[in-house]
Amino acid sequence: MKNRASSDKNNQYFHTEHLKADLKGRSIRGGAVTIVAQGLKFGLTLGSNVVLARLLTPQDYGLVGMVTVVTGLVTIFKDLGLSTATVQKEKINHEQVSTLFWVNVALGIVTMLVTVAIAPVIAWFYNEPRLLWITLSLASGFFISGLGVQHSALLNRQMQYKALTINEIVSVGIGIGSAIIAAWFGLGYWALVILPLVTGIVSTVGFWIVCSWRPSLPVKQSGVRSMLVFGGNLTGFNIVNYFARNLDNLLIGKVWGAQQLGLYAKAYQLLLLPLQQINAPFEKVAIPALSRLVDSPERYRQAYLRILEKLTIITAPLVVFMIATSDWIVLLLLGPQWTDASPIFSLLGIIAFTQPVANTTGWLFITQGRTNHMFQWGIIGSTLSVVAIVFGIQWGAVGVAASYSISGLLIRTPILFWYVGRSGSVKAVDLYRTMAPSTLASLCGLFVLLITRQWVGIFHPIISLTIAFLINIAITLLVLIALPAGRAALQDFKNLIPFIIKRKKENSVL
Repeated sequence: MKNRASSDKNNQYFHTEHLKADLKGRSIRGGAVTIVAQGLKFGLTLGSNVVLARLLTPQDYGLVGMVTVVTGLVTIFKDLGLSTATVQKEKINHEQVSTLFWVNVALGIVTMLVTVAIAPVIAWFYNEPRLLWITLSLASGFFISGLGVQHSALLNRQMQYKALTINEIVSVGIGIGSAIIAAWFGLGYWALVILPLVTGIVSTVGFWIVCSWRPSLPVKQSGVRSMLVFGGNLTGFNIVNYFARNLDNLLIGKVWGAQQLGLYAKAYQLLLLPLQQINAPFEKVAIPALSRLVDSPERYRQAYLRILEKLTIITAPLVVFMIATSDWIVLLLLGPQWTDASPIFSLLGIIAFTQPVANTTGWLFITQGRTNHMFQWGIIGSTLSVVAIVFGIQWGAVGVAASYSISGLLIRTPILFWYVGRSGSVKAVDLYRTMAPSTLASLCGLFVLLITRQWVGIFHPIISLTIAFLINIAITLLVLIALPAGRAALQDFKNLIPFIIKRKKENSVL
């Protein structure tokens, strides 16, 4: 009886038929939960940036950034895309997930040992002895995080967003608290090492507490070959994409030193911070939901475009606001020692305008099982990125930001939209048509902000930013209301609110 109960407890994480009966409701409720949670996480992360930026220096961030640009590449191998494979696969069983669990554990050990081995090389490459111990310390977290990969994937597969988000907030909060305490007591750059280590340990422990599934020993003929191929292609994309995304940090650190790298890395992080908090909950909901709809092309297309529409309405105005007020944001959040990061922040905003939409193309590749196409695009896109970064490095961090962003907007993004739209039910024209209303509205908001900022900027940065934000929202809404497609999108947004409230009431009664 005990074994049977244990088996039933394990099997509950594998079947997904029950999710299809209320897929829309689960997706919307999950989106609401994760957005609220992501808002809390954003507050924690933003607050930590404000505090740590004043306790630490650009050089502290640059030193850790020199290491993470290398260790981040190694980290990709601890997952090998197997968490996504677990979420995406239509049918899966205990033996398969157990086998994948032990693969992830082995990968965690290997990545830890590889990182330890290359630690002296990193210190030699940058001619900075302090990087040796930073690298060795970060390596210790890879094994622990590998233990929670499949538990996290199973929770995501079952769309248990509440459990996932609570675990994420708790782990991030404890990690940030540990880093701030370390920085307060004068540990300098070690605070930035402590943050990911503590966060990873707490997160893994949380996954094992929340998810009752327990692995058995690996099984040779468990049928994971297709999942390994899926994950291998996804990992291939992640590797080439990571290389392209982080070559800028590598070259800036090597050619221009820790100070320039610290300014560039912090500007990039600050710009992506709000976008990641918005994109993450959408992704958590979209991949499991779209994976269940892949056999219904029209429903799949409509679901994806509906999510994309909401994403662009939120992110496009936010990006133009950050571009127009970059100097005020940097001064307010980071302090006067970071003012040189302002032009970098503004230039990177150019590519950030389309980045949220470009990220969603990964959902299409993954849920349609086209990770081979995703890998192919990764090679193409990464090659274009490398050319842009190498071209811009001669002008320092500002030159890299300008070259990478402009080439991304005018060259890489259009090619990506065409490439992802070659197959499947979502075409490139669908992406452009869905983006159009929010893009036009946001550009109008940017135009007005650039004209009025000379008058708005006479106040304290907090007041100036508040006024600019309200102006941007007002202009964006006015333009959307003036457009038929914009009005329809706003009405759809409005209709989601009573739907969520109704579903919550039904669940509370049950």
